[in-house]
Amino acid sequence: MRPPEQVKMELVRQWLAKADQDIQAGEALLAADPPFLYPACFHAQQAAEKYLKALLTWHQIEFPKTRAIEQLLDLLEPTVPDIASGLSDAAALTPFGVDIRYPGDQPEPDLEEARQAMDLARKVRDAILPLLPSSSASGQ
Repeated sequence: MRPPEQVKMELVRQWLAKADQDIQAGEALLAADPPFLYPACFHAQQAAEKYLKALLTWHQIEFPKTRAIEQLLDLLEPTVPDIASGLSDAAALTPFGVDIRYPGDQPEPDLEEARQAMDLARKVRDAILPLLPSSSASGQ
């Protein structure tokens, strides 16, 4: 039986690995010719969500099944005080994981919006990885 700390570390690693795959998928979709804008934005939202859930898991903060970035940031605020304010702009990613999953929900993002979405996902990654022990951090 593995000690609880190892179990927690493995869960964090799994969240990070999935988040890294979403970043890579988003970048590949943007690099396509023509770029796949909405799918890139969706993967940006997914990456940010999973990086936040990795940090929540590390701090053993329970979280609901949600795609709402702001809600995840709010859960982190008491434990990691500056995270919600520092990453508040990442809440703009939430609609890409929730609201525009079906035709007609919202207009298709343009290239600049898709690039901004990926930048926000990388900002979340870059803010969260230093808050985790290096043995759990992903290959990024």
